[in-house]
Amino acid sequence: MNGAEALIQTLSDCGVEVCFANPGTSEMQLVAAIDGQPKMHAILGLFEGVVTGAADGYGRMAEKPAATLLHLGPGLANGLANLHNAKRAHTSIVNIVGDHATDHLQYDAPLTSDVIGVANPMSDWVRVSDTPSDLAAAGAEAVEASLAYPGQIATLIAPADHAWTDGAEPSARKEPADAPRVDDKHINEAAALLKKESPAALFLGGRALREDALEQAGRIAAATGARLICETFPARLQRGAGRVAVERLPYFGEMAADYLKDFAKIVFVGAEPPVSFFAYPGKPSWIPPEGADLIKLASPREDASDCLTRLAQALDAPAEPAAHQEPFAPPLAGDNLEPASIGAALAELMPENAIVSDEAATAGLALFPMTQGARAHDWLTLTGGSIGQGLPLAAGAAVACPDRKVIALQADGSAMYTVQALWTMARENLDVTSVIINNGSYAILNIELQRVGVAEPGPKALSLLDLTNPVIDWVAISEGMGVPAVKTESAGAFKDALAEALSIKGPRLIEAVIA
Repeated sequence: MNGAEALIQTLSDCGVEVCFANPGTSEMQLVAAIDGQPKMHAILGLFEGVVTGAADGYGRMAEKPAATLLHLGPGLANGLANLHNAKRAHTSIVNIVGDHATDHLQYDAPLTSDVIGVANPMSDWVRVSDTPSDLAAAGAEAVEASLAYPGQIATLIAPADHAWTDGAEPSARKEPADAPRVDDKHINEAAALLKKESPAALFLGGRALREDALEQAGRIAAATGARLICETFPARLQRGAGRVAVERLPYFGEMAADYLKDFAKIVFVGAEPPVSFFAYPGKPSWIPPEGADLIKLASPREDASDCLTRLAQALDAPAEPAAHQEPFAPPLAGDNLEPASIGAALAELMPENAIVSDEAATAGLALFPMTQGARAHDWLTLTGGSIGQGLPLAAGAAVACPDRKVIALQADGSAMYTVQALWTMARENLDVTSVIINNGSYAILNIELQRVGVAEPGPKALSLLDLTNPVIDWVAISEGMGVPAVKTESAGAFKDALAEALSIKGPRLIEAVIA
C-alpha cells in the first residue's frame, strides 16, 4: 500500500465520504487511490472556488467534513476565498493539497510555492506529512482537527513522493474532544442579569441557531421577555413555520446600532458582539450600545445548545417557548418582478425542509423577512462576505442532503465568480433550483459608493459597477453547462417557473430580471 492509498483509506475509515476535487499532476497518486476506495464519492469542480465552496455547503449540512483535493499552492490559492467563508462559518473541511516531491523542491520548478504560507490564513490547522508512512497518520489528525466543535478548516499538505512510495499503513480514527461547556458561574451571572427589569436581548449565532437550541432560547424569552436576535450572516439558521423565530441584525452599521440602542443588557451565545462590516466616514464600527451590560456567555466554540438549556433551567423557564412562528405567505402584489414578488412566491412554494443558499445581496434584504413564515427550512448565508459562495454552497448542500430541495438565491454579479458550479450540478444531477436575480449591476456597490461619501460618481466609476455591456445571457450560460434554464420578466412568469422547477428532481435555473 502506498502513502496515497493509506491516506484515502484512513479518511474513509474516519467517516469522510465525499471528496470535491480539482487535482493536478502532483495529486495523480491520490486520484488513483480515490478510484480504489468504494466508500468515497469523488466530485469534480472546474474551479477550485467551486471545490472549496461545495465542501463548505456539505460541511454545514452534514456536520462532518468532506475532503477537497487541490493542486499545489496556486490551486489552493484559487480556493481561498470560499475557505475564508467556511472558516467564518466554522465548517468542518479537510483540505488535501499536493506538493512537489521533497527532492524536487530544491529545483524551484515553476509551480513551487510556499504552500504552508498560502494555507495558514484560511486554515485552523495545517500540517505537512513527514514521511510516506506519516501521511495516513496526518490524515487522521486532520479529520480530528476538523471536527473540533463546531468545526474547523484542516489543511494537509501531501508531497508527491509521500503519496507514491510503498510501505504505508492506514491510521486509526482519532475521536475529537467533547465540545467545551460554559462554566456554571457564568450561567448564573447571565441568569441574574436577565432577571433584572430592563430591556434585554439574547444575541445568537453559530450552533445557537439550530432548532433544538432555538427552542431553549424561546424558553428563555418566555421567562424574561428578552428579544431573540441573530448575527447578520449566520452559517445555518433553522427557521420557518413551527420554529422559534429570531430577528436578524441589519447589515449596515448605523442601522444595526440603532436596532440595538434601547437594550440595557445583551447576552451573547454562539456569537461575538457585532461590528460594522466596513468602516465609513463618521459612522460607528462598534455596534452594541454604550453603557449596556454585555455578557459574552458562550463563544462560537462553546456548546451553545447546552449553554441555552442550562440557562433556561437557571431561570426556571417555562417548558414551552414564548411562541413558534405561524405559517404565513405574503400575497403577490401586481405583476412587476421585484425582490418582494420573488419573496412572495418563495414563501408560498418553498417545500418542507428545503435548504436555501442566500447570496442574493441587495435583493436578499426583502427575501429574508418575506420567507419567515414559509415551511420549515434551513437558511445558509455569506458568512465571510467573500462573494462567489452561493452556487457552490448550494451544490455541496445538495450532495450532503440528496433528499432535500436546495434553492440558491443568487445575485447576478457574484454568480459569475463561480458559475462553473452549474456544470457540477448537472454532472451530479443535484436537486438545486438556482434563481439568478439579475439587476445588471453590482447593486450593493452603487450603495456603498454613496456611503463612503462619493456623491456624484463619474462615468468611469459607474462603468466598474455595471454588468450590461455586454448583457450576460444566463439562459445560454446555464444550458451550456447542462442545466435547463428559463428567463422570467414578470411576477407571474417567475412564480410559474419556480413551481415547475420545484416539482422536478434535478438542477434548474431561473433568471429573474428585476429593475
